Amino acid sequence: MESSPSRNRPRPFRVLGSTLGLAVLLATLFNLWTPSEGLFAGSFSDKLGLLLTAQPAAESNFVATPKPQLRIGIVAGHAGNDAGAICRDSNGNVSLTEADVNMEIASRVQKILTDEGYQVDLLNEFDTRLNGYRAVALVSIHNDSCDYVNDEATGFKVAAALNTHDSNRATRLTECLRDRYQNVTGLHFHAGSITTDMRGYHAFSEIDPNTIAAIIETGFLNLDQDLLVKQPDKVSYGVAQGILCFVRNENVEPTPLPTYAP
Repeated sequence: MESSPSRNRPRPFRVLGSTLGLAVLLATLFNLWTPSEGLFAGSFSDKLGLLLTAQPAAESNFVATPKPQLRIGIVAGHAGNDAGAICRDSNGNVSLTEADVNMEIASRVQKILTDEGYQVDLLNEFDTRLNGYRAVALVSIHNDSCDYVNDEATGFKVAAALNTHDSNRATRLTECLRDRYQNVTGLHFHAGSITTDMRGYHAFSEIDPNTIAAIIETGFLNLDQDLLVKQPDKVSYGVAQGILCFVRNENVEPTPLPTYAP
């Protein structure tokens, strides 16, 4: 069908309106971009410049939260309860007590670990804080008899709880203590004299079951007395390094399980 002439005819008013609208738009943009004459020059230019200019970072009120300290418990064997093993001189007078030696070593271990950034509790033998005590590790420090037994009564002993809830981690703690203490002090591991009393140490059943614990007898107060009394720094350093080995998850060579005395 042939189209009607009226439909194809240009509409002059519509074309004129479009032309005028375009002219107004161009004039407005020209004024906006002319800083000296445009009505909105300052506002538009300033805003555009603000957008294109790098802005300083907004001040933040965020404060980094310090990483919580890991807690470690050190029991000074017999402290606050009894003397433990008693050493006497040739006249029968008390010259040394196990409790004193244990406390000296334990106090030095506490300082070493504290200086390393850990929260360390120095605990007595039957400390009330042991009830439900929670820490990444707890080590009780003791020593063996002052009496001469035989020439083989020298060395140290380490044992973990019989009823530990995590035997793998308990084994790691004892292995770390054994390896580091032996390397530092030169004493050998006296496996044959570890008893069930050590494995059933009372604190093991008092603390939180998730706290990995061990007991160490750092030497015999007879044949090892010179090391224990005259070189407490070396002894305490050996114990502390064993604990740090465990806490830091350091490598340690696996050691065979010791033979426990009945």
